[in-house]
Amino acid sequence: MVAKITKGFWAKTARIILRNRILILLLVIAFTVFLGFQWENMRFSNSQANLLPDDHPINVEYQSFLKQFGEEGNAIVFGIRDSALFTPDNFNRWNKFSKQLLAFPEIDFVISTDNLKELVKDQERQEFVLRPLITSAVRTKSEVDSIKNHLFNELPFYDNLLFNKESGTIRTVANLDKDIVNTSVRKDFILKELQNAVLRFEEETGMEVHVSGMPYIRTMNSQNIIDEIGTFILAALGVTSLIFFFFFRSFRATFISMCVVIVGVMWAFGILGLLQYEITVLTALIPPLIIVIGIPNCIFLINKYQQEVKKHGNQALSLQRVITKIGNATLMTNVTTASGFATFIITDSKLLKEFGIVASINIIGIFVLSLLIIPIVYSFMSLPKTKHLKHLNKRWIDTFVNWMERIVRERRISVYVVSLILLITSIIGIYQIRISGSIIEDMPKKAAFFKDIRFFEKEFDGIMPVEIVVDTKKPKGVLRSANLKRMDRLGTVIEEIPELSKPVSVVNLVKYSKQAFYNGIPKYYQLPTSQENTFIMDVARKSSENGNMLQSFVDSTGQTARITTFMRDVETERMEAIEAELKDNIQKIFPSERYRVYMTGGALIFLKGTKYLVKNLILSLALAIGLIALFMAYLFRSFRMIIISLIPNLLPLVVTAGVMGFAGVPIKPSTILVFSIAFGISVDDTIHFLAKYRQELTANKWRIKTSVYAALRETGVSMFYTSIVLFFGFSVFIISNFGGTVALGALVSATLLFAMLANLILLPSLLLSLERNIANKETLKKPQIDILPKEEIRQNSEDR
Repeated sequence: MVAKITKGFWAKTARIILRNRILILLLVIAFTVFLGFQWENMRFSNSQANLLPDDHPINVEYQSFLKQFGEEGNAIVFGIRDSALFTPDNFNRWNKFSKQLLAFPEIDFVISTDNLKELVKDQERQEFVLRPLITSAVRTKSEVDSIKNHLFNELPFYDNLLFNKESGTIRTVANLDKDIVNTSVRKDFILKELQNAVLRFEEETGMEVHVSGMPYIRTMNSQNIIDEIGTFILAALGVTSLIFFFFFRSFRATFISMCVVIVGVMWAFGILGLLQYEITVLTALIPPLIIVIGIPNCIFLINKYQQEVKKHGNQALSLQRVITKIGNATLMTNVTTASGFATFIITDSKLLKEFGIVASINIIGIFVLSLLIIPIVYSFMSLPKTKHLKHLNKRWIDTFVNWMERIVRERRISVYVVSLILLITSIIGIYQIRISGSIIEDMPKKAAFFKDIRFFEKEFDGIMPVEIVVDTKKPKGVLRSANLKRMDRLGTVIEEIPELSKPVSVVNLVKYSKQAFYNGIPKYYQLPTSQENTFIMDVARKSSENGNMLQSFVDSTGQTARITTFMRDVETERMEAIEAELKDNIQKIFPSERYRVYMTGGALIFLKGTKYLVKNLILSLALAIGLIALFMAYLFRSFRMIIISLIPNLLPLVVTAGVMGFAGVPIKPSTILVFSIAFGISVDDTIHFLAKYRQELTANKWRIKTSVYAALRETGVSMFYTSIVLFFGFSVFIISNFGGTVALGALVSATLLFAMLANLILLPSLLLSLERNIANKETLKKPQIDILPKEEIRQNSEDR
C-alpha cells in the first residue's frame, strides 16, 4: 500500500517538475537572491566556545565568578627574552611601548616596568603608599642594571608576574576593556592597531616580541578559521569537479553539477545569516560539506539519466524515470545524512545545536536543488552524445564490479573472517582512546601565535587560567589571619604541582605589605604573625591605594577571595589528576561546613565541556542509529533487513574508533563529529543498494542470488563514484592548519572508503547468507504478486 502511494507520489512529482520548468527555475533564482541579501547578517564568532549548557552547575559557578571579579580572560601579555633589552635605548623604547599601549582606548590598564609601583611605608603618615619604580627615562647602562637588580632581587611580589628571574624574561600585561573582549572591536583592534605597534617596536629595536593571552589567541585563531573557509570551498570545488569530470568525461555534466553545489553554498551562507548564527569553527565547515555531499546527488541523478538514455534514447521518459526511480532513494539518503547532523540538535551545547540545525537544513536544501535543477536543465539540452556515455562501459569499472561479485560469490567466508578480525582488533584499539580537553590542541602548530603560547608556557608556566574561589561565609573574613594562612597553605600545594604557575592572590599582597612594613627587606616577604597582622592591617586600612590593589583579589564585601594560577597544556588525564589533587587538598584545608570553595576558569570549563560533549554525542549517535533503523523499517518492513543494513555501517565506525586508539588520535570536540557524520553519509550507499535489491527481487520473482548480483552490478558504479568523490572531498580538510579539522577530514574519508567496501562486499554477502526467508515473507506481504509455483520455489532454494 505504502509502495503504491510512494510510486504515485514520485510520478506526480516528476510531472510537476517537468511541466513547470520555467516557474521552478525562477523560484530557485528568487529564493537564492533572497538568501543572498541575508549574507549581511553573517558574523564571525568573537567569544570562546562554551560547550556546557547555561544551567550546568559548572557554568553557573563560572558566571558567578565573572560577576564577582569580572572577565578573567581579558589580559594580553607581551614578553621579551633578550639581553639587548637591558640597554638604555631599548629599555626606554620598551617603556614607551607600554605608554603606547595605555593610550589605546581599547586598553583598560597596563602593568609594566614603565608604570610599575612598589609598596612602601610612609613613616610620617603611617600608611602604605605606591611609589613608581621609574620616575624618568634612564640614561646609562648602570641605571638599567640597578633597576633590573632591584626588580629581580627585591620585589618578589612581581616574580612570575612581570619577570622570570632565571631567564631574564620581562613581561608587560595589558588588560582589555571588558566590554569589548567578546566583540568584533577586539578583533579589529588586535589585527590592526596592536599588531602594527608590535611590528614598529620590533623594526626599531631588532628584538622579537612574543604576544599571547586569551583575547589575542582567540583573535588569531578565529582569523585562521576565516582564512580557511575560502580555501576549503575552492579546494572542495576543485577536487570534486576534477573527479566528476574524470568519471563522466563531460564538461556539460561537470558544469551543471558545479552550478548546483555553488547555489547550495550560497544557500548555506544565506541560512546562517537568516538565522543570525555566528560562523564558528564548526559552522565554517558547512559550505565545503555541502559541496562534498551535494556532488553524490548529482552523480546518482546524472548517471541514471545517462543509463536511461543509453537504453531507449527517449529524453522525456529518461528524465521522468530519473525523478521517479532515483528521487525516493536520493531523498532517503539525504534524510539519513541530515539525520546524522540533526542529532546534534538534542545536545545542550549551543555550538553543536547551531551546527546541527544549519547542516541538516542545507543537506535537504541541496537535495531539493539537485532534484529540480538537473532534470530541468537537461530538459532544455540535447541528448548526451555517445562519447558522454562511454564511461558506462569502462573496462576498469567492469573489472572492479566483477572483482566484487567474485568476492561475494566465492569468498564469502573470508569476508566474514576478515570482518571479525577487524572487529576484534578495533575493540582492542577502542580501549586505548583518550579524551582531550585541551583548549589549544587543535590550534595551528606552525602559526606564530602558537609558538608564542609555548614561549609563555616555558617562561611563566602556562597561559590557561585556573581560578579557585574561596568564600569565607563572613563579611571581611578574607583578611583574617587564619583564613590567609589557609590560602597560603593551598598556594604552597599549587606551587608544588609542576604544571601550574605560582598562584596570585590576596596572600601575595599581604606578604608584600609586611615586606613594605619592614622597609622593603625581601626576607620579610611572608605572612605576618597574628601579632604583626593587627598593626600591619591597621596601616593597610589607612592606605587609600590599598583598596585599589585589593579589588583584583577580593570582592567588595571582603567575604570572597580568588586564587589565580595558570596551567600548562597537559594531557586530559593529567589535568583531571591535578583537579582531583587540588580538590582533595581544598577539602582538607577548608572544611565545607565553614567555607565554600570551588574551582573554575577557562581551562576547566573547556575540559568539563569536552567530557559533557562526549556523553551527549554518544546519545546523539545512538539516536542517529535509531532514526536510520526506522527509515530501514519503513523501506523494508523486516527486522532482519534492519540488522543486515546496520552491520556494514556500524563496522566502519568501530574500525575508525580502533584506528583512533592505535594512532593516538584523541576524542575531542572536532573528532567526535566523525562518527555521526560518517554514519549518516555511509548509510546512503546501503539505501541505494537495498532499494535496487528490492526492485530486482520483484523483477526476478524473489530469486535472492540473482537479485543481489543484479543490484551489485547496477549500483556498484554509482556507489564507487560517490564514495571516491566523498573520500577526496573530505580529504580537502587535511590541508587545514587546525589539527582537529585535519583529523576530521582524514577519519571521515577513511571511514567512508571502508564503508563503501562494506556495502559492496559485506552487505551482499550478508543478504545471501541471512535472507533465507525473505522471498516467502515478501510474497505474503504483497498480494498483488502471484504466488510462485513449486518449481520456482525450488529454484530459489538452489539459488540461496
